[in-house]
Amino acid sequence: MFIKHLSLANFRNYENAEVALEPGVNLFVGPNGQGKTNLVEAIRYLSTLSSHRVSGYLPLIRHAQPEIDQAIIRVLAHHDSRDALLELELNRHTPNRARINKANSSRARDILGYVNTVTFAPEDLDIVKKDPSNRRDFIDELLIQVSPRFAGVFTDYERVLRQRNTLLRTARQTGAKGTSLSTLDAWDENLIKFGSEIVAARVALVERLRPLLTEAYQAIAIANNEPRILMKSSLMGATISEDDDAESLEYIDDVSVVEVEALYRGKLQSVRSKELERGITMVGPHRDDLVLLLSQLPAKGYASHGESWSFALALRLASINLLRAETRSGDPVLILDDVFAELDSGRRSRLAELVSTNEQVLITAAVGEDVPSELRARVFNVKAGEVSDGE
Repeated sequence: MFIKHLSLANFRNYENAEVALEPGVNLFVGPNGQGKTNLVEAIRYLSTLSSHRVSGYLPLIRHAQPEIDQAIIRVLAHHDSRDALLELELNRHTPNRARINKANSSRARDILGYVNTVTFAPEDLDIVKKDPSNRRDFIDELLIQVSPRFAGVFTDYERVLRQRNTLLRTARQTGAKGTSLSTLDAWDENLIKFGSEIVAARVALVERLRPLLTEAYQAIAIANNEPRILMKSSLMGATISEDDDAESLEYIDDVSVVEVEALYRGKLQSVRSKELERGITMVGPHRDDLVLLLSQLPAKGYASHGESWSFALALRLASINLLRAETRSGDPVLILDDVFAELDSGRRSRLAELVSTNEQVLITAAVGEDVPSELRARVFNVKAGEVSDGE
């Protein structure tokens, strides 16, 4: 899979942009704040419907002129001797729209699955070092690329979760009983349906990712530490996490959807009184965590800065191999966004060696010399929202 052409209209700092890309390495060079990352962010957003820089999509619409209320991302993608023209409309006031080979789709998420990307950026350190939400975002984004239908499952789960939380808050404020609690039972069943599917799919994906992570880490790291990746779930054990903290959670492994449904139903029954007291849903995939271990210790809090970089990079390299093996589009487009300046010379060289054979690699860098010479094939200069051929 590679992108042959990228077109942007009113995206970030670009009024218009037309960029002809090539298979192999494409390097965007220019000072910070000129629009390098905006180019690769557009491709990533079209492939995942998420940004590695902001939540939501409204910041992606060009804000220099208040009357502009729409941004367009268009790519011509090529795979297996066939082209696909993909277009995503980001609208400030109306639902977003997608077009596939000039035909309108009923939902923006229908565009998922045509282009897969893996992005490695400085923000990836947050996966290792920060909150469970960062790790959930990582595994969920990968899950959606492997199986695009899960974009709809997550949407349904989040809708049910919002409705259920509203009902719990109302019940807490009014002391509602009887009919109101019967309504809660109905929302419980929907929560169990969608949440169980998410939990089981996450666990299965982690199982498949685990050996790929070990291989990738050993290829990129200096020390031969053993990385591990596991899931902790709020559905397991007798305790309940009071906030988004995995310390009190227990591990979950090798479960079917039916088994998760039984765990889920029992847990909701056991925490009903506490949820009514607090007015919030306290168990489910929105409270789970992806646990990263290095030599049997949690990477968060114990791994050095260099080890954290290696772990974050290994997660992305493992994702490439998983997508290559399990999706119809072959190699995902690999995006390396301003990472070489953050890596020492050893990790730079090993990373360059590991990714140089990927079908397409898109790199951003403030200084071209930060990028190893074998990854400086096609160069573009970026300045003030203008893209031109480089050296």
